[in-house]
Amino acid sequence: MPTPRTRLRSLVVAAMAVALTGSMATSAHAAPSESELKKQIETASNQLEDITESYNKLNIDLKKTADDQKKLAASIAPAKAKMVVAEAQVQSVAATAYMQGRVGPMSALLGGDQSSLIDRMSYLEMISRSNQRDISDYTETTRTYADRQAALKTTQEKQQAQLKAMAARKKTIEANIKKLRAMREQAFGSATEPGVSGAAGKAPSISGSAGIAVDFAYVQANKPAYYGYGDSGPNTFDCSGLTMAAWAKAGKSLPHNAAAQYSATARITKSQLKPGDLVFYRSLGHVGLYVGGGMIIDASREGEPIKKRSMNIMTPYGYGRVR
Repeated sequence: MPTPRTRLRSLVVAAMAVALTGSMATSAHAAPSESELKKQIETASNQLEDITESYNKLNIDLKKTADDQKKLAASIAPAKAKMVVAEAQVQSVAATAYMQGRVGPMSALLGGDQSSLIDRMSYLEMISRSNQRDISDYTETTRTYADRQAALKTTQEKQQAQLKAMAARKKTIEANIKKLRAMREQAFGSATEPGVSGAAGKAPSISGSAGIAVDFAYVQANKPAYYGYGDSGPNTFDCSGLTMAAWAKAGKSLPHNAAAQYSATARITKSQLKPGDLVFYRSLGHVGLYVGGGMIIDASREGEPIKKRSMNIMTPYGYGRVR
């Protein structure tokens, strides 16, 4: 017969499983089996990774918004300078008209002799065109300036909304990490599942930039570096953070998001895979670095070490080669 302490431990495990996954499959009266709990942890880990990759994508969008904001701010200065010049021209036209009175083509034509008639007509037409250009230039410049100011304001508001969304997602990620760690601690007595090791052995000899990326991944797998959200080293990585850091070591730039890395790489087939290529999973929710021999090194989930394992951990979504 289970002791009160054993029953309490079972209740805690079941309650945390329901809280994290949102599933009502387990109740407070029956703790899940080890296999059920492992499956729930895997599901929760995938959900957490999805949130992490969404966080990374939002961070990329936020940086782009900041760049757009800087460009808009920079573009306003010359537009404003042009507006000042146009405004001065319009004021000059207005002052001249005030001092000279309303001088129209007919009054100009009535004065002087016939020999200068054509010259006077050309002169009046030139003045009329010049004034109209100044006024049109002023109107267009002020309109452009106002549009750019409005665009800048919209960009700033968008940035604030993105910051708010990022803070909310960060809070969700942190809460899920805390629950996930507690579940693992209750189920296995440690942060990692039994038998999980990060040791990858010695890196194969591969030439070129791909070799540098693979060497980097092996080093991470050989040290106790654990998965973290939004991390790209030096001690913690998420999946896309690891592949980004590995290729950054080789002098290649990748975005910090699995889906964005898929877009940034060239499409290849499974038969074309070479060490250094990327293998994508779960509808671009996960990515690992191919190291040859049907193996990848990846940051799989929070609380586990980066490790070398079979690329057939799940059905690959696709493959990419860094250009």
